[in-house]
Amino acid sequence: MARRANATTPLLANDDPSDSFDADERALLRQEENKQISRERRRLTLCMLLAIILTSSAVTFTIYFAKVSLGRSRNVIMMVSDGFGPASQTYARSYLQYHNRLPEDYHVSMDEILIGSSRTRSSDSAITDSAAGATAFSCALKTYNAAIGVDRNGNPCGTILEAAKDRGMLTGMVVKSRVTHATPASFSAHVVHRDMESEIAEQQIGFYPLGRQLDLLMGGGRCFFLPNSTNGSCRTDNRDLREESKTKGWTTFLSTREDFEKAVDGKIPLPALGLFNLDHMNYAIDSEASKELSLTEMAVAALDSLKYHSAVDKGFFLMIEGSRIDMGAHNNDPVAHLHDIIEYQETIAAVRKWVADNPNTLMISTSDHETGGFTLGSQPDPNTFPEYLWKPWIIEKAKASTEILTRRIFEYTGSDHKAFIKNEILGTELGITDATDEELTILTNTSASPLEILPFLGHMISNRAHLGWTTLGHTGVDVNLYADGEGFSNLRGNHENTEIGVTMASYLRVDLGVITKRLEQTADSWFKRRPFWNKNVGGDKHQETGR
Repeated sequence: MARRANATTPLLANDDPSDSFDADERALLRQEENKQISRERRRLTLCMLLAIILTSSAVTFTIYFAKVSLGRSRNVIMMVSDGFGPASQTYARSYLQYHNRLPEDYHVSMDEILIGSSRTRSSDSAITDSAAGATAFSCALKTYNAAIGVDRNGNPCGTILEAAKDRGMLTGMVVKSRVTHATPASFSAHVVHRDMESEIAEQQIGFYPLGRQLDLLMGGGRCFFLPNSTNGSCRTDNRDLREESKTKGWTTFLSTREDFEKAVDGKIPLPALGLFNLDHMNYAIDSEASKELSLTEMAVAALDSLKYHSAVDKGFFLMIEGSRIDMGAHNNDPVAHLHDIIEYQETIAAVRKWVADNPNTLMISTSDHETGGFTLGSQPDPNTFPEYLWKPWIIEKAKASTEILTRRIFEYTGSDHKAFIKNEILGTELGITDATDEELTILTNTSASPLEILPFLGHMISNRAHLGWTTLGHTGVDVNLYADGEGFSNLRGNHENTEIGVTMASYLRVDLGVITKRLEQTADSWFKRRPFWNKNVGGDKHQETGR
């Protein structure tokens, strides 16, 4: 009998008994579907967890290896072309174009990395000296002329070299001057006056609270490391700093080209002290006769040695100075000035090649100041219309610096002083065959001093070549700023010299203030606060005019 429809039963409902079996089957199907959905959800959850774990691991490893790479790559090379102004750059390029018959569009290596210019004034003068100029780089602050690693109040300031050492990096300096001279001293010592070179030498080998901060030091200036009982010493005491340096860990000592070449065969063992001249090393034009090392040879050896010995995650800091560019300009000697610029250009090219092979390195090159007020083009006779040219062939004839030639003039003991000067000094060495009677009278004046003859020879060459000088000292012009590698983008344009120090500290991620505080905390026990206005404050026997 058919079931009657009611309010809850559809009118066409199926009364077949098999409906109950269909309901059971549907229930089983729903259970299977739920199980399948549950399994799928578990699979997706596991996949998501695995993806998260793998992504997290990848990020962790990326950060880890980035840090290792970052540490390994943090090499900083600070290059200082002392006394080198914009006109000097043009001078060297122009000379090389003439001498080597190069095209008009020829570029020297430095032309390719020019990024801006640097302002050079010190805290107490519109014209800086090398001490204040180099301290602006090393401590990233302005200070007074003659200050070595101290602020304008005469208090020691932490340097970029010391900060690099504190970070575990190796450190080095390569210069052509005495290593105790203003520029290298400003990175490695703290004294109130640059003339305190005996104290500077002591600190450089480690006799101050921070201990030995240098791993490699090469240049001239052996006289400040020898006891005053030694011939040629510049010290006023009997300390033998080369012997004392052994107590500070120094193990390698170089004095000659032979020492250097033997050491370089297997990379120079560190810590190494190379002092290749009692005083400054020779000008590039004079170095062949003395067989002295070039700046390029020392710089390349320093780079390779520091890289070889540095920890894989640390790197190094190296300061390289073309020191004698400045001294040639102080003498108004266009020949010495030129050849040391060319040597510096060659060093730049070698360093750039090294940087290209060693990524993540910051290289900066600039000058502490310009020297001489040098220019291309002069008017020797104010009564004649100026010629629009300068004459590189005059410079090409010269074979020696005026410093060497002045020494030879005063060392001459023969019977014909005038003939010697006219034929040997002027004719053979400088290629000057048209010396006037007035010029020869000045050069043969036996009462004249070397400081009078030295610039006079320079002016004889310069006048004939139509090169100009305005001073035997420094000028306040902005100097060119060069950089290569990485980390220098903020230096494009015109900047204060202190910003170079800031850039190096930022690249190394160091705080110079931390080093300054350490020095200040112990200053009373080691820092000699002598009056920095006294030019003889150091009491050293060595005297010079170039600043």
